[in-house]
Amino acid sequence: MKYFIIAGEQSGDLHGSNLVRELLNADKNAEIFCWGGDLMESAGATLLVHYRKMAFMGFIAVIKNLGAISKNISLCKRQINEYKPDVVIFIDYPGFNIRIAEYSKNKGYKTFYYISPKLWAWNESRVKKIKKYVDRMFIIFPFEVDFYKKHDITVEYYGNPLVDEIEKRISSFPAKSNICQYLGIENKPVIALLAGSRRHEIKLILPEMMKAVPYFPGYQFVLAGVKNIPDDIYFNIIGNAPVKLIKEKTYEILYAAEAALVTSGTATLETALYGTPQVVCYR
Repeated sequence: MKYFIIAGEQSGDLHGSNLVRELLNADKNAEIFCWGGDLMESAGATLLVHYRKMAFMGFIAVIKNLGAISKNISLCKRQINEYKPDVVIFIDYPGFNIRIAEYSKNKGYKTFYYISPKLWAWNESRVKKIKKYVDRMFIIFPFEVDFYKKHDITVEYYGNPLVDEIEKRISSFPAKSNICQYLGIENKPVIALLAGSRRHEIKLILPEMMKAVPYFPGYQFVLAGVKNIPDDIYFNIIGNAPVKLIKEKTYEILYAAEAALVTSGTATLETALYGTPQVVCYR
């Protein structure tokens, strides 16, 4: 079978990579094309567009990048028609994916949604489009079953993949007594900073998080960075403050942390699953 998977952000790339692996395990002859990231590509999918070219969030960021968003939508439609997949699979990222779902359904493609948009938290009216343009919905929160049921939509719930991912990652970590040495940081209590994975998000939220640093001299602050963000973005905000930047080690940092400041989103659930006390931040 041919699959076309669309993930528009870092968390979607993680979930998409696990999906790609399982699809290839189940179907050795599968052809998988994706809009996603490095993890999906390393899992075996053909990466067509990286999510860093799509990660616009917030009213102002969207307005400033309307031209790029419009070009991305047009390009995605052309590629779907070019590759003619047996199914188009959407991972969260509703502003983009619901529009592509409408197009794909109208063109006669099967449409699956893996990880529902948070329609129960905002813009519930979009559920009408889900009902009209999505053939099958796979959810990761049990309460979403009742949410969709009241809209006469049958969904499929098999658990939350983050639980499996975190259990798998923890089993690969060194003993907690050695985690600071593993990360190359001081042997003193850690407060983690998770400032998001988008440039504009980091520029807005990280300066607010930095204001907490002087109040906790007995702790070390460790910023969980992502590799698609240039170092200078972080260092221009950190300045000379005693904050250690470590990239692509978010789970290890949470494992070491006594507490965390976390940008609202998937990372808040990940932090909770680690049992790390957190302050959820947004601006």
